[in-house]
Amino acid sequence: MRMLRIALTSLTTRWPSLLGAFLALALGVAMTAVMLLGLAAALDASRGGGELVSLVAALGTAGGVSVFVSAFVVASTYSYAVVRRRRELGLLRLAGATRAQVRRTVLAEALLLGAAASATGCLLGRLGAPALLRWLSGAGMAPPGFAPSGSAWPLHAAFWTGLLVALGGVAVAALRAGRVGPLDALRAADLDTGVLTRGRLLLGLGLVLTAAALAGTALVTDPADLLHRKTYTTGPMWLICAAGLLSPLLAPPLVRVLGLLLPVRLTGYAGRLVPANAAAALRRTGAVAAPVLVAVALTGSLSGALDTVGAARAAEARARTAADLVVRPAGPAAPLVAALRAVPGVSAVSATAPTPLALVEPDGVTVRSEARTADPAGLAALARLPLLAGSPAGLDDDSLILPAEWGRAVGEPVPVVRADGSRTVLRAVAVLRDGLGDNGLYVTAANAPGARVDRIEARLDPGTDGPAALECARAALRPYGATVLDRAGWFAATSPANARISWLRTVLVLGLALLYTAIALANTLLTTTGDRRRELALLRLAGATRGQVVRLVTAEAVLVAAVGVVLGCAVAGAQLGAMHTALGVLGVPGPWVLPWRPVGLVAAGAVVLAALCAAPAAGWMLRHRPVAAAAR
Repeated sequence: MRMLRIALTSLTTRWPSLLGAFLALALGVAMTAVMLLGLAAALDASRGGGELVSLVAALGTAGGVSVFVSAFVVASTYSYAVVRRRRELGLLRLAGATRAQVRRTVLAEALLLGAAASATGCLLGRLGAPALLRWLSGAGMAPPGFAPSGSAWPLHAAFWTGLLVALGGVAVAALRAGRVGPLDALRAADLDTGVLTRGRLLLGLGLVLTAAALAGTALVTDPADLLHRKTYTTGPMWLICAAGLLSPLLAPPLVRVLGLLLPVRLTGYAGRLVPANAAAALRRTGAVAAPVLVAVALTGSLSGALDTVGAARAAEARARTAADLVVRPAGPAAPLVAALRAVPGVSAVSATAPTPLALVEPDGVTVRSEARTADPAGLAALARLPLLAGSPAGLDDDSLILPAEWGRAVGEPVPVVRADGSRTVLRAVAVLRDGLGDNGLYVTAANAPGARVDRIEARLDPGTDGPAALECARAALRPYGATVLDRAGWFAATSPANARISWLRTVLVLGLALLYTAIALANTLLTTTGDRRRELALLRLAGATRGQVVRLVTAEAVLVAAVGVVLGCAVAGAQLGAMHTALGVLGVPGPWVLPWRPVGLVAAGAVVLAALCAAPAAGWMLRHRPVAAAAR
């Protein structure tokens, strides 16, 4: 109880210095609560029959990202907040407090502050959730009138998560503070010594090896898994944590290299102090770089993954069809097929239709999938199937073509459930290599009851004038109300809708997280600059002008933000490299797609924000006379 009273007294007297940690946790909990409340509303709506499966998945992913980002930033902020108090903790040790008492005091403060911040965050999240749901409805991702549910579990989950993050953020720092002797604590209060402990180094290297092992295992066993949204969303988190833990090892060389790029004229004679300060104050450097690291890494990884998968899907679709013309029917397909065959230059026509088809597992469980109907001649003429075994020429009413992920061999019987619920057993005549798109399942029209043709593909003879054939086809099919597109027009018409939904999901996942990291960066810069009052005053007493000191602090903030950008780009590069390797293993012609624009915007925003926050904060710290400030 004595330590609890000391902790409560410390919080009430030192609340201005703890305001940054409080805000970081409260906003992190609010962000998590907003996402979880949205997820609860989507789950309740889906139970009522709403088609919100994709929204549930997107909100679940966004909730996971929110928890990770807030935990990463809060842990860094709270750890630095404890390090700032090493002199105070040393005085407690001199006053007779044992190591265990110091640890209990720090943890008690974290408990009290974490409970208050988490409660505040839950209140803010409850107030902000309706705005998110209105945005989802306006963007077309949720039905009109989408409103929060009355579930209380999202607030409970957000509160206890915030409390655990607060305690976890100070636990290691509290143990380290308790191990320092009183005189050592006082003597080293202003020095960053022992930042990279053996445990921290081993844990960081372990996370790097874990990320490498997970990626390597996936490449060997299931390369397509690296291209799934859940995998490329969680994959960077291992490397982000590793980069944060290894920042004391990685930051000094990066600071020296990036320091060479700083124009000396911005800081005058004090230009050499910029990289020296950043490399010496590793805890401050790590606390400032952490929000930038996580923002750049997640932006590069998620937006780059989205572009990579989208480009690979488009390249795969182009490579796996020989169609020169594509028709969208508006009615029965039979007269369209006959009219299209009569167009001069058309050598082959294939009409296909989507149909649901479910595989019956040996244990009786059905796995639903989407198949397409096709006739063997049209399929052979217009589809460039990635065959592993068999031949599509053998497709008939008693067989099917299926991808390798179904785990069946050529000639093996495959129990299926057709669209009308009837069951039958079809024989596998060909197995296709797994890919990203509709590789996929093919049956004849006899096994697709009720299926309606939605696409008719046509191939032209070599040497045929494509634009002329397109105009002839449009003229021939105009009476039927059908839409005729050439190859390029078809791919352009089918990709924007999917791209828009994918980008909206990415905005949902990243939007609040980026806003939170921006606020956390500003908060950390204001806090860390405020701690340097005595250091800045000593620079003034050494002869530096007020403007030189402000430029020095601003240049250092920009340099540290650049360190976070470089580390974030390294994480994103590793993630995209693993995905591109997976595409190579799958045989998908995926081009390298680098997300320069989103990463550049986030990086530039971080650098500008660092300058805008550091300069006024430094100017505010210099408002007192140097002699008076240095004596504090």
